[in-house]
Amino acid sequence: MDNVHSFFLSLVVMNGIRGAIATVENTENDILKSTKELFNTIVENNNLDISKIVSVIFTVTNDLDAAFPAKALRELGHHQLSAIDTKAPNVVNDLEGCIRVLVTYKDEIEVTHTYLGEAKNLRPDR
Repeated sequence: MDNVHSFFLSLVVMNGIRGAIATVENTENDILKSTKELFNTIVENNNLDISKIVSVIFTVTNDLDAAFPAKALRELGHHQLSAIDTKAPNVVNDLEGCIRVLVTYKDEIEVTHTYLGEAKNLRPDR
């Protein structure tokens, strides 16, 4: 790699910010409300500039199928954000009603991962 490419690659700093919320009821209203709470708390806890969010990946446990969490971002007015939903792996003894998120952020920050409700049990160190 030449010096020009090395220089420009060194300018791009990214962070992954994780979070989760549980126990969410399997209704469209509760999935969207919980997703908004989780996303807004991550933005607030990390003092994020929405324009620096690169992408948002949501996973949901297999018992949540009444709504797509990414719809909550659109309802919050964040139409420009790239977001996708997927099912979490079906793991024995996993929390039920759990929405997890990974926010990719383009800037150097001190990251605060956010776990709400019963999801706090996923990461007792947080």
